[in-house]
Amino acid sequence: PSLPAGAAAPAEPLTHPCRPRSRSPPRYWFWCYSAGGPLSCRSNPYQTNLLREGVRRYLQLPADQTVLILHAKVAQKSYGNEKRFFCPPPCVYLSGPGWKLKQEQIKARDLGEVGFRVCGYMGLDSMGSNLMETQKLSFEEQPDAKGFGCAKALYISDADKRKHFRLVLKLFFSNGQEIGTFHSKLIKVISKPSQKKQSLKNTDLCISSGSKVSLFNRLRSQTVSTRYLSVEGGAFIASARQWAAFTLHLADEHCTRSEFPLREGYIRYGSVVQLICTATGITLPPLIIRKVTKQYAMLDVDEPISQLHKCAFQFQGSDRMYLCLSTEKVIQFQASPCPKEANRELLNDGSCWTIIGTETVEYTFSESLACVREPVSPVPLITALQLTGGGDVAMLEVQGEYFHAHLKVWFGDVEAETMYRSPKSLVCVVPDVSAFGSDWRWLRYPITVPLLLIRDDGLIYSSSFTFTYTPEQSFIPGQQVLSDVPQDSDKLLDSIHQEFTRTNFHLFMQS
Repeated sequence: PSLPAGAAAPAEPLTHPCRPRSRSPPRYWFWCYSAGGPLSCRSNPYQTNLLREGVRRYLQLPADQTVLILHAKVAQKSYGNEKRFFCPPPCVYLSGPGWKLKQEQIKARDLGEVGFRVCGYMGLDSMGSNLMETQKLSFEEQPDAKGFGCAKALYISDADKRKHFRLVLKLFFSNGQEIGTFHSKLIKVISKPSQKKQSLKNTDLCISSGSKVSLFNRLRSQTVSTRYLSVEGGAFIASARQWAAFTLHLADEHCTRSEFPLREGYIRYGSVVQLICTATGITLPPLIIRKVTKQYAMLDVDEPISQLHKCAFQFQGSDRMYLCLSTEKVIQFQASPCPKEANRELLNDGSCWTIIGTETVEYTFSESLACVREPVSPVPLITALQLTGGGDVAMLEVQGEYFHAHLKVWFGDVEAETMYRSPKSLVCVVPDVSAFGSDWRWLRYPITVPLLLIRDDGLIYSSSFTFTYTPEQSFIPGQQVLSDVPQDSDKLLDSIHQEFTRTNFHLFMQS
């Protein structure tokens, strides 16, 4: 079979983990994609079956609660008494049906609406637990039912000598119950935007194709006039409140608008790019990114783009038309040619944008199986899977962050024997396919199950990864899958098994 994009076969051949042991079973291909009261004690079969039934209900109708943090990759340091607030400001979105379910549970305890309101505090990870040093977030409900909060007044002073830091978000219900603590990704501290020509030897400040960026416009360097490129109601707008993250893709200069082949590499001025909104998928037409110097678009500059650089976006194939804002509208502006210098075009203020890389981190959990009294954090994040093993047992290493010894790996509604290795690694035994109610001898179609992490008290952490059992005969060229299995099929199975044993397992991973 062909490999999915970005997948790689393992260096070591892997042997088959399936049982029963009384017969040498056929081998399978494993594909891994990145795609009530507390039940902490499960010492008897009744409690184990009760939890499994709860997991089945969850898989049919997930009641997840998601915390999404958006922030910039770099932050400019403040000197002296100045306060250079992070731009764009860190934003938090609360989504998922689990928040509504939690509201109903609180109502059932006669705490009313007041007890359900979510509030939060955000600060730098060096600030400790003093909430006076952090910024309070008030969440407002948006038309799409998501809660939105923004920390507009965060900054880092020159007294802080770190080169990197994280943001820390603490969420509470208004009745005082703590929800949990959530961290951003690492943010790089810079003194000011680089004025030198960027070298690809130092890629920390360069922007690569496929990365996420934010664009904002600030008239006459006034903070109050800042507008962010965003999407609302299916249209591009310039918003003073919310900003959107856009995936910036590098494309072939000779491509047409109908076909837009993407390329890898770092973005350079003069390149043809496309901006795609990460939340809605809405795109702008192909654009040529230009360097801006003193309100002039430089047509002959091809150096790499750096964080917090001023740039302009010319519509490919147009007559000097540029992406521009007018109050809250996004329009096209026609630049004026420079009579004395043919390599320059004069722009207006609304056509000059500042570009900055952004990061997104998402935490998802569900309290549908447990009355959770403890904070949901640390919320584990799965980043990769690695299948290893031999003999009758295949082992799956789950790699990521924020793991602890109270987590179990579940393959759908089947709990796997799990061993805690480190905060970045869990190892589990891959369940036999028969655990899902399928007899391995008759398995002819792929079985795909989601990977979950479940805490001892029944708290569920979902992931974007799935695990697929696929019978190997479906990949043998010219192999005809039997529509009927004869009653006396042992000899047939043995002969098929001999063919299977000539090949090994392979693991394909895709995020």
